[in-house]
Amino acid sequence: MNNQFFVKMAFDNWNAKVKDLDKLLSILTDEQLMSDVAPGRNSGYYLLGHLTAVNDHMLPLLGFGEQQFPQLNELFIRIPDKSKPQTVSASDLRNYWNASNANLNEHFSKMQPEDWFSKHTSVTEEDFAKEPHRNKLNIIISRATHLAYHTGQMALLKK
Repeated sequence: MNNQFFVKMAFDNWNAKVKDLDKLLSILTDEQLMSDVAPGRNSGYYLLGHLTAVNDHMLPLLGFGEQQFPQLNELFIRIPDKSKPQTVSASDLRNYWNASNANLNEHFSKMQPEDWFSKHTSVTEEDFAKEPHRNKLNIIISRATHLAYHTGQMALLKK
């Protein structure tokens, strides 16, 4: 097996997880998104913001440039749900989610299979030499798992 095969497997999984959340978002209303996935747990709104912020953070992590929506970090990564008033509408979060994925896909399409096995920006050259699995492709694999986990939580919002 070659690198192209491994990259294809990882991206087939990534794209399936993005599609799963897109499908769920097409079903959920903004009102449903504002609900908690379970009593005392995160809201769908918070989870969508969190996933969008994490996706957006992949831009600098993979060496693609600056984040598009750095304002989401404070609201959806650094602090827990309901810690601050919601300053972004559910509709805007949906738009940010779509824009973030479009931007990532544009960058992904320019990568060659071997590029995915290079280090990401959060690992030093020294650490990467010892742990070559800390590569860009591993970011996609771990983020797909993260996305699937939170999509499963958000699926509880369907009525």
